[in-house]
Amino acid sequence: MKQSYHYKIYSSVAELPESWDTLSVSNIFLSGDYLKVMDNSAPKNMICHYIGLFKDDELTGIALSQFLDLNLVSSFGERDTCIKTSVRNFVFRNFTSHVLFVGNNMLTGQNAYIFSENLPAKEGISLLHKAVKELQTNFKKQGKKIHLTTFKDFFTDEKVVLEASEFHSFYKFSTQPNMIFPIAENWKSEDDYVAALSKKYRDQYKRAHKKLDGIEKRKMPLAEIEQHNATIHNLYMNVARNAPFNTFFLAENHFYELKKQLGHNFLFYGYFLEDKLIGFNTLIKNGATIDTYFLGYDDEHQREMMVYLNMLYDMIKYSIKKQYKEIIFARTALEIKSSVGAKPHEMVGFIQHSNPLINRFAGKIFKSLEPETVWQERNPFK
Repeated sequence: MKQSYHYKIYSSVAELPESWDTLSVSNIFLSGDYLKVMDNSAPKNMICHYIGLFKDDELTGIALSQFLDLNLVSSFGERDTCIKTSVRNFVFRNFTSHVLFVGNNMLTGQNAYIFSENLPAKEGISLLHKAVKELQTNFKKQGKKIHLTTFKDFFTDEKVVLEASEFHSFYKFSTQPNMIFPIAENWKSEDDYVAALSKKYRDQYKRAHKKLDGIEKRKMPLAEIEQHNATIHNLYMNVARNAPFNTFFLAENHFYELKKQLGHNFLFYGYFLEDKLIGFNTLIKNGATIDTYFLGYDDEHQREMMVYLNMLYDMIKYSIKKQYKEIIFARTALEIKSSVGAKPHEMVGFIQHSNPLINRFAGKIFKSLEPETVWQERNPFK
C-alpha cells in the first residue's frame, strides 16, 4: 500500500497535535513552550504558522513559518543615514515588504524544521514547498500578497536540502556568518579559558573585568523581569535601533513571556549600578548548546564599562561551568565575538520573488539591499 505524505497548517499552539513535542525535543525553538511565546508576544508585524508533516497518520516532521510586514516597522535601522539607506528602505517598502520565512527570523541557525527518521529530507522539503504555496494563497486572500519567500538558515554541508529541485528557481544567498564558540573538553572553569588565551587577549579580558567594578550582575526571576519591564524594553530598543537593519522589534512583554513559558531554560541576567538596571543579556538552553538571545544596554555605561564585552565573557563563563558544548553567538558584532574565541560558520538560505522578472535579478537586488560588513577575524588563543 502506497504511503501518503501530507501536511497541515496550524495558526496557534492550541491546535497542534499531541505528538508535536516528541519531535521538538532536539530543538527548543520548535517546542510547544517556545511557540506559545510566538502566539503571545510575537513582534507586531509578524504572523506565525506551524506546519505538521505527516506520513499517513503519523506526525513525521514539524516546521515554523513567519510572515513579516515590513511596512509596519517604524525603522529599518537608524545607524546608517545616507542615500543608499533611503533607497534601500524605499525598495523594501514597495517591492519586498511582505516576506514569508520558513524558519525563524529572530534567530540564527537551522530552526526551520525537524524531520523524523521516517520522513526523508527530500520528501520533507517537497511538503514544505506545498505548504508555502497554500500560505501564499491564504495571505493573498487577506490582501497580503507575498513578495519574497525565504527558507533559512542552512549549513553548507546539508547537501540534500541545498540540492533540492524545489530550490532551482530560488536565489541561494549567504549573509553574515553564524558565530559559534566551541567549548574545549578540558575546560572546566573560566580560569581554563583565560589560561588558553594569548597574552594580548588575556590582557583584554583583565582590562574589561576591571572596568566593570561597581556593577552587580544577577539572575532575574519572572517577578523581577515584570517589575523592570519598561526599562528592559528601553534598553533593548536602544541596541535594536542602532542596528544597520531591522525587520521587526520585539513586543514589550517578550522577555516576560519567554521566562514564563521556558522557565529554567531561559536565563535573564541584569546588570545593576546602584540599583539601577543599566544592561541585560539573555541565554536559552537548547540541549548541549547555549543560544545567546537579545540583550540591551545604555550607551553611556556601555562605552565607559565595556558592558557588551563583559557580557560575552559572562556567557562563556556560565557555559563552561555548566559544561555545554558550544555557544551560538549569532551573526552580529562579528569582530568582537571573534576576539573572545567564536568562529564563523557560513550559512545559506534561499530567496524567491513572486514577480518572475524581478526574481531574475534577485541576486543583484539582494546584494544591493544586504548591508555589507567588513571585518577581520581574530584568534585569541595561544
